[in-house]
Amino acid sequence: MGWAAVVATLLAASPTFVTRGDVTPEADLRREAEAAWASVEAVYVAQAGSAPTRAPGTVVLQKGSVLSPERNAQGRPGWVELRQNTPGVLDERLRVALRHELAHQFLWWACPASSEDRLFHEAFALMTSGELAAWREAPYQSLSRAATEVALAPSVDTLRARRGLARILGESPGFPASLTRRLRQCQDGARWLVPLSLDELADVAVREAAPATLVLSRHSGEVLLAEGDVRRALPYGSTLKPFVYAASREQPVLPRREGVQEWACGPGLPDKVDARTALLRSCNGYFLDWEAAGSAPRSFGAWGPVLSAVGLAGDAVDMAEAIGLRSTRAVSPWGMAQAYRLLAEARPDVMALLADNAARGTLSDLPASSALVGVATKTGTVRDAASRPQFGWIVAVDGDVVAVLLRPGKMPRQFADEVPKVLARGKGRGGAEAARVQVLGLVAPTVVEARCPGLGFALEAGVPRAVPGAFSALAGLVAKGPAVCLGMPWRVRFPDGAEEGRDYAGVFTWDVPPAYRPPPGVPTTPRALKARRGSDFVFRTTRLQYVAGVVTAEDALLTGEARVALARVVAHNERHSRHPDRAVCDTTHCQAFRGTVRAKREETRALSLPALPWDAWLPFSQGGDEPWKEERPREQVEAVLGKGLVSLRFDAGRVLYLRGVVEAGTPYEDARTLPCELLRSALKLLACPRQASFDGERVVFEGQGKGHGEGLDVEAAKSSGLSSDALLQRAYGKPVPR
Repeated sequence: MGWAAVVATLLAASPTFVTRGDVTPEADLRREAEAAWASVEAVYVAQAGSAPTRAPGTVVLQKGSVLSPERNAQGRPGWVELRQNTPGVLDERLRVALRHELAHQFLWWACPASSEDRLFHEAFALMTSGELAAWREAPYQSLSRAATEVALAPSVDTLRARRGLARILGESPGFPASLTRRLRQCQDGARWLVPLSLDELADVAVREAAPATLVLSRHSGEVLLAEGDVRRALPYGSTLKPFVYAASREQPVLPRREGVQEWACGPGLPDKVDARTALLRSCNGYFLDWEAAGSAPRSFGAWGPVLSAVGLAGDAVDMAEAIGLRSTRAVSPWGMAQAYRLLAEARPDVMALLADNAARGTLSDLPASSALVGVATKTGTVRDAASRPQFGWIVAVDGDVVAVLLRPGKMPRQFADEVPKVLARGKGRGGAEAARVQVLGLVAPTVVEARCPGLGFALEAGVPRAVPGAFSALAGLVAKGPAVCLGMPWRVRFPDGAEEGRDYAGVFTWDVPPAYRPPPGVPTTPRALKARRGSDFVFRTTRLQYVAGVVTAEDALLTGEARVALARVVAHNERHSRHPDRAVCDTTHCQAFRGTVRAKREETRALSLPALPWDAWLPFSQGGDEPWKEERPREQVEAVLGKGLVSLRFDAGRVLYLRGVVEAGTPYEDARTLPCELLRSALKLLACPRQASFDGERVVFEGQGKGHGEGLDVEAAKSSGLSSDALLQRAYGKPVPR
């Protein structure tokens, strides 16, 4: 049916409203009734799929006697009784009552088969009258208690039963699916064989959800494991309580209340409960009373924008909604994992508290508890009106990953034993641990710009602040704490770099290195000084991402056992930085690193093999035997080796040279030696030269291959046909452990 036809049908089906003069002003009352009837019709059409064809010819609006709750306000067809407190005033109470009564009138005519179904009638009237918001202002009532109140008064003829029904209806974020099904049954003219049941009404339709599992890297943000529909948003139970805790400035100690269901938080609960205990015990009563005391954060405080960004729609209207006691809001496992990744970065103290959950909280005294020692965990359960678990959540955070498990029909304690296995599967064969690298030290910090294509946040004293989506100064983002990009890698650009920038999947921090003074004989060119000083920016990612980035920067086309060997050396060197007490740098002074890339199977295999036995930096170079010849100004060479250079020769990785010196009027030749790498890097030569000759004011260097020529020769490794173990033994002289 087209929209014009629907409108015509609605107009034809609207009744005439008749007043008796005892509720005034009559004209305003009739207009209010017409608008209310149209509103109810619109809801019916939206849910039933088409307009009803029946309506009363007239509906009388008249003053009622003192109406008792037992009347159930269902009235009788064609008659609406109203109470007006102040003659001539249509206040909000009267308007709500009129809408409620007209919803019953509408069902009498549009769905006569349901006339004896009191629960259906009252549920429809509550949903269409706009009064649910007012019921929410009443003191919190648990879902199971609400169901009990309705079950005790199945005709919904008491105020407590109506309040319970409103609580159950509030579980649906939209129009309840159970009522939609029944309205379509009305429109189809089907027989009303079975009245609406409480179980049918309270079903939040989450049992249809399949299990979902997600593991996210805390360092790089990569999704390491995903099973099931991890993007489907579902009610979250108690899993967001840590964000309420993190958003608070003051956390009171509150008295435990006996006989209150929400304070039933396990055996041995002390008479006075603090926020730490309440969080570990997931004690709903504490959070509700905290709100009543007036000091609890609203809508997750500073963490509200974070949760909204990861998919939690709208602000929590009260604490019951924020802590998941009402299942009106939802978040996906993906969004949950992203939010916990940021929380773990911002508030290690909260993670340390949640690490006690297996000992003192909701996952204590289980066979799996010992395997969860040191793992920060939070549980959540979504229940139906009969207190049956619709599904359970477990969030687990260790030093490297965030895991989210969602299981339909189960309590978290029933699947806690899955958590250690999921953590291990997510980490795979290795490389999930953190790697830190000083980056972009060769350019001025003020010119480096970064952009987060996902959800970017800067952390300031543990408080998240959303960052612009456009490129902005990286120094500004990390000035007061780490900068985290959720869902995507950072994009970083700087002068002389690619305009589109590089990908950096990880976390940036600001860490100014100590002042650097080069020892005697070390090159002092501006570039060399920058490389040896290190960088103000420290970047954290996974070891796998770091190793893949370095191997690609050193030789993107390398494959097979040679790539495995180089990857093992790179991983080893990340733990043996050439900067004392600092992270490894990203220049050729350490290992070239130009951002994160997709890891190949060789890097994954390399990190699954045993660590190398050498307790020192392992050099490597491109190597090869391609001849080369390059010239440098004599002045540039003497800036490294000293004035009066007479001769140069090279042997066993060192440069041996003579300088003509005059001391106390007596000339003589001063013989010196330095590691060849110092000269090579300062002059930017392809490798340590084989020989050098003087040509006037220039020095001619000749050699072959690339790099300093020490340790692993990558070009030679390519053509060797040897295993990575054999290549490393040949390069460094010790057997590689198995």
